[in-house]
Amino acid sequence: MGIFSRRQTATIEPPSAGGLGASGAYTSTSGGVALDSALRGLTGQWTIDGPHSRVGFSVRHAMVTTVRGAFADYDSTLHFDGDRPSASRAEIVIRVASVDTGVEQRDAHLVGTDFFDARRFPEMVFRSTSTVHEGGETFRMAGDLTIRDVTRPVELQLDYLGSVVDPFGFERVGFDGTTTIDRTDWGLVYNQRLAAGGTMVSEKVRLQFDISAIRATS
Repeated sequence: MGIFSRRQTATIEPPSAGGLGASGAYTSTSGGVALDSALRGLTGQWTIDGPHSRVGFSVRHAMVTTVRGAFADYDSTLHFDGDRPSASRAEIVIRVASVDTGVEQRDAHLVGTDFFDARRFPEMVFRSTSTVHEGGETFRMAGDLTIRDVTRPVELQLDYLGSVVDPFGFERVGFDGTTTIDRTDWGLVYNQRLAAGGTMVSEKVRLQFDISAIRATS
C-alpha cells in the first residue's frame, strides 16, 4: 500500500456549501467533524482491485504463534461520499473456498465442516450499515457480517491512505480496515485443548482489509 501518498492527492474545487476552516478542512453544513478538502474529490463508486488488495485475517495458533491467511475471490461494491461520509457504504461478498494460508492441508480443513463448511455456505458477506468520520483520515464503519448464514454486527476502523492516478490512467484510492471478532459468535467453534492449558486456535480473529480501489467508469 506504499504507492499511496497524501501528497499525491489531486486538487479539487471548493464545496458549494459549508465553509473553509482555519486548518484548510471544509466544515460540514450538518455540523459534523471537519473533512479534509481532498476527500470531497473521492465521491463516487469504486471497485476493489483484487491483485493489489488483501482481504485477510490472522489468528493465534497453539498460544505461541500467529497464522495469517487471505481470501483471493471476492466481489465488491463501494460508494464514498466526501461531503457526507454517513452516506458512504460498502459490500464485500467473499467466496470462502478461496482461503489461502499457505498450507494446503490447513486450507482444506478451513473450508470443511469444522469451520466454513463451504459446500453449504459458500459465501461470507459484509454489508455496511453506517459510516462515521472520526476526524482526520480515520473513519468508523459499522455493518453486518454473515458467516455460515449467521449475521452479526461488526465495526471496522478505516484509515484513508490517499489517492493517486496510476501510470495506466486509473484513479486509485487506498484504505486500511481492521476489526477483531470472536469466531464462535458465528458458529465457528471447532478447537482442541492443549495439555498445558489453552487451545490450539484462538477464538479471537483479526480481520484485515488492505484496500486499493479503482474508480468505476460507469
